Amino acid sequence: MKHAPIRALALLTTGLLTGAFGYGAANLVPTFHRVPLQMRLEFHTELMQNNSISMQLTMAAAALSCLALAFVQTGRDRVLAAAATVLVVGSFLITRLGNVPINHKINAWAVDGAPADYAAILERWDFFHFLRTGTALAAFALIIALVVWCSGEAKREFRRASEGVGVTVD
Repeated sequence: MKHAPIRALALLTTGLLTGAFGYGAANLVPTFHRVPLQMRLEFHTELMQNNSISMQLTMAAAALSCLALAFVQTGRDRVLAAAATVLVVGSFLITRLGNVPINHKINAWAVDGAPADYAAILERWDFFHFLRTGTALAAFALIIALVVWCSGEAKREFRRASEGVGVTVD
C-alpha cells in the first residue's frame, strides 16, 4: 500500500495548524496587548467567529491524517504518527476546554464590558494559546521527523508523490 499521500497530507495539515497557531502567538497576542481593551475585545470576537470553522477543520484534518498515518505505518514511524495524533488532539482539547470558554466570555465583554478580573482571564487565554501552539508544533516536528527519517523505499515513494508540489526529501 502506498503511504506517501498520507504522509504528505499529515505534513501539510500539521504544518497549517502550527502556522495558524504560530501566527497568532507571534503576531496577534502581542498586538492584543498593545491596543485598547475594547478594540481587543471587538477584534477578538470577530476573529473567533471567522476562525471557528477553519480552525476546527484544520485540527480535524491534522488529527485524521496523523491517525491514518499511524494505522498504515509500522515500528518507529507508527509511534511517531500516533504521538503526533495525540498532540493534535491535545491542541483540540486545549482549544475546546481552555480557549473557547474564555472566547464566550470575551464575546459578552465586547457588549457588556469586562469584569474587574479581566486581565487574569485574558492571561489564561494567552497561556492556553501558547500551550496549544506548542502541542501543534511538537506534532508537526514529529511528522517532519517521520518524513525525513523514513525508510529508503518510503522516501522514494514520497518523492514520487510530492513531485510537482515543491516538497523535497533528501
